[in-house]
Amino acid sequence: MLRITALPDVPRWAVLAAHAVPWITLPSGLWRVALVAGLPVAAEEQRGTGEAVYILLLSLVSEGLAWLTLGLVRGWGEVVPGWVPVIGGRPVPTMAAVVPALLGAAGLFGLLGWACYAQIAGLGAESGVTDSTAQSALLVLCYIPLIAWPPLLTAVALAYYRRRTACASPEAA
Repeated sequence: MLRITALPDVPRWAVLAAHAVPWITLPSGLWRVALVAGLPVAAEEQRGTGEAVYILLLSLVSEGLAWLTLGLVRGWGEVVPGWVPVIGGRPVPTMAAVVPALLGAAGLFGLLGWACYAQIAGLGAESGVTDSTAQSALLVLCYIPLIAWPPLLTAVALAYYRRRTACASPEAA
């Protein structure tokens, strides 16, 4: 059975949501890797080394940011790991984790809104990304899970905030 680790006081739904985020970003990253590898996933192959590096870095950065969501339910999101120079072993200020997480979620909601608008308005339709039904289906299958990223990140960040601030409030005692 799959073992999901987290701090004991984290709600189970938040643990599952945090662990889902890296998995929902993975298909789009794999699609981009397939594009760079020259597999027939798009109408046009990527052009040049610079574009290939950009596409691969985009995949690595998005997956790395998705993995950071796990910090909101694990110990390294509350105390900086000891191997980190200078600040290792120090507590993570609550807002130092919550503010970037919520700003990231806001940015993702913005990107999602723009993508929906662009689709509805037909922006870029003349230079389609795909040229077959199979390619279109694969593209949608790989990118549709990203719709869940902003709400999951928001929910996990708010749960982190509630959990971290509940301990400090006098009503909690």
